[in-house]
Amino acid sequence: MLLREGRYYCASENPPTRFCSLSIRPYTAEMQYTGSKYDGEWNNERIEGKGKYTFPTETKYDGELRDGMFHGKGVLHFPNGSKYDAQWCEGRAVTGKYTFADGLEYDIDDWEYCDGYDRRFYTEICNGLKPAGRSQLTNRIPPREIPEGHYDCGDGFYNPKTKIITDYNIKFLRNADDDEHAWIVKTCRKGWDEIVGYQPKIPA
Repeated sequence: MLLREGRYYCASENPPTRFCSLSIRPYTAEMQYTGSKYDGEWNNERIEGKGKYTFPTETKYDGELRDGMFHGKGVLHFPNGSKYDAQWCEGRAVTGKYTFADGLEYDIDDWEYCDGYDRRFYTEICNGLKPAGRSQLTNRIPPREIPEGHYDCGDGFYNPKTKIITDYNIKFLRNADDDEHAWIVKTCRKGWDEIVGYQPKIPA
């Protein structure tokens, strides 16, 4: 499918055939300008019905749409394995639940994970603590190897010099603003060793 002047055409036909169907029918379209892809139902030349919409970042929406927007029940699947299952209205989530890649569900009303009293990782809660000397550094086993000079910010690697975040396959995700930069530098795991705590003065 090709998008021209607000209408969709079948690129495989010569000359291209414009779809003018007034009923809901399944089609697949690649948005050449945005890099997105849609596989699902159409109505009156608009994305409408049930379908799958894939963003250039490989985030995928699977669910109901209306007038080109997420509308109804649908799930956003993120490249890191997490998902957001929500009820949507005209492109906005009304209610929903976020589930991390390891199965941990976020509950805004009853969230006790890493709350200051219990500092265990979710995998430690599920599988138990490891013996002394083999404590976990991250929820992931084994810990992800971080490129030198970068931080692991949870959904990718962060370069503090360029303020660019890439995913774990080194594909561009986003530029960090000042607030996110400060949070990452303060809280996230580094890709280099750094001596912290008391450091005795060594006589010259």
